[in-house]
Amino acid sequence: MKVLIVDDHALVRDGLGHLLQALDDDTVAVIEAATASDALACAAATPDLDLALVDLNLPDRHGHELVAALVAQCPLLPTVVLSASEDPGDIEQVLAAGALGFVPKSSPTPILVQALRLVLAGGIYVPPALMRAAARAEAPSPHALTERQTAILRCLVDGHSNKAIARELGITEATVKAHVSAIFKALGVSNRTQAARAARELGIGD
Repeated sequence: MKVLIVDDHALVRDGLGHLLQALDDDTVAVIEAATASDALACAAATPDLDLALVDLNLPDRHGHELVAALVAQCPLLPTVVLSASEDPGDIEQVLAAGALGFVPKSSPTPILVQALRLVLAGGIYVPPALMRAAARAEAPSPHALTERQTAILRCLVDGHSNKAIARELGITEATVKAHVSAIFKALGVSNRTQAARAARELGIGD
């Protein structure tokens, strides 16, 4: 197996070369590049590359730009970004550019090996940081609720009935019911238990 390692730190390139022995005992013809320009030249000179590991911050080009260039030049070459960044925006950017994985440098060695094996098997590795960020992005915002609805939601978290909520807030049960329906819709839930769970995730209630 032939692997292109692109990083401007020689120590990192050397360490990754040794680490890749855990991925494949027959690994590795390691080709090293310190810049994006060198990486593209190496890829052009080595058409039988099996994998490219690319750092995000390179002296002559941003990692996502190199990923896009590598994908355009070598569309069948699996490319994985290995970076100190854990910014979900960076992760989304390189995946959109065509990378098949993003592995934070803070990841334990077994995670890196697992991610590379997944990519080499035809999969895409998305780190937990991005999945958590995506889940937060999809979660409803408490600001989507009115002040009255937020107060009612707190009561739901406390397990109060519509009648108790109406009495506590000085409104009719019909008004409470209407607000509860609006809350369910805003939170994307269908019952009080789910609403209470969503509220806790948003930091509303106990």
